[in-house]
Amino acid sequence: MNQGSARKVPQTEQPEKSNILSLPLEETQADREPHSYERWLVAKLMRMAGSPPIQFRLWNGEVIDPGDQEPRFTLHLKDPKALYTLVSNPNLAFGDLYSAGRLDVDGDLPELMEALYRSVHQARQKWPRWLEALWRNHSPRATGLSEARENIHHHYDLGNAFYQLWLDQAEMQYTCAYYETPDLTLEQAQLAKLEHVCRKLRLKPGMTVVEAGCGWGGLARYMARHYGVKVHAYNISREQLAYAREQARAQELDHLVEYVEDDYRNIQGQYDAFVSVGMLEHVGKENYQALSELIRRSLKPDGLALLHSIGRNRPMLMNAWIEKRIFPGAYPPSIGEFMTICEHGDFSVLDVENLRLHYAQTLSHWMDRFNASADEVTAMYDEHFTRAWRMYLAGSIAAFRAGSLQLFQVVFSHGDNNRLPQSRQDLYACPAAPESP
Repeated sequence: MNQGSARKVPQTEQPEKSNILSLPLEETQADREPHSYERWLVAKLMRMAGSPPIQFRLWNGEVIDPGDQEPRFTLHLKDPKALYTLVSNPNLAFGDLYSAGRLDVDGDLPELMEALYRSVHQARQKWPRWLEALWRNHSPRATGLSEARENIHHHYDLGNAFYQLWLDQAEMQYTCAYYETPDLTLEQAQLAKLEHVCRKLRLKPGMTVVEAGCGWGGLARYMARHYGVKVHAYNISREQLAYAREQARAQELDHLVEYVEDDYRNIQGQYDAFVSVGMLEHVGKENYQALSELIRRSLKPDGLALLHSIGRNRPMLMNAWIEKRIFPGAYPPSIGEFMTICEHGDFSVLDVENLRLHYAQTLSHWMDRFNASADEVTAMYDEHFTRAWRMYLAGSIAAFRAGSLQLFQVVFSHGDNNRLPQSRQDLYACPAAPESP
């Protein structure tokens, strides 16, 4: 395979001073020439990644081209140690180096990540076993009762003001929206998602609903406001619950919605509907049997359940950087693993919908708003945090576009429930999205 070619170009960007000061001395020696084996390492790394259309610009300004194709993207390595860190485990190091400003990107970040995902997916079929072991993703952290609270706090208790900068202004939904038509605004698409979920559950006034993992409480309020149901919504994020309760009081819905600060495993009672949107990713597959048993005892004989979750086409661990830095304990199930929840509880699966491309569009809207608010985010936290979250959003867009992540909505009921709809026609009788938020 072509190892690429090297050329010298003017160096126009220097590592940020704040990053230089935070690094050990040996990591900041960016004024020396690359060694020949370092050039070889870059070429080898590109081949192992499937020769994507990427060129590397080294710390001294030297550029290593892909050789047999026109590069679409440029990766800037700001210091020699960054190269060794990247080669040791790209799954973890790429995000860390980008967050620290030691790796920069010329070109559209989501498009770069998509090109990498597609290229690596093909190339890894030929990797030797030692390389697969070296670059492996680690198992997710535990999701027991105490660990789950810590995991959720790490991600969701960053402050409501942060999420309000870039989520929808209607109901603060941090899950996949539903784009009936591609021209919907984020607010319209998120409200359409809530309506879509309610229709699938066939809600009617006076019903009771339990929600496991309610986020900022938007779905619970929507169900109460538009369908007249009573909702018990469980969550262990104090930041989210404070917002949810304030909104319920302001909208005079607190007589219909009770937000419970407790783990979903402690749900009590029986309900006409069980719903969970965006929580299954945090449950851990070792807890699927217990979740199945919980749903079985919580759901009335004629009740319907809906689980909405990021997933996979086949079992895979979460990217090491995402699991370690952004979503501790995260594990998106394959569709087969998802179905074990239904199989264990002897549930009948009624509907499976994949909203993968809807999530890619949702994330694109989030990223546009995040980038527009980047200065405010940096003022709240720091530049490292801003870059990390930009990488997280870009990588997520790419994963859904490339098909390495899916978004499943699954509706099911007790296996002996005969009070079921004859068709799905009623779901689409009229648009789910409002004309305006």
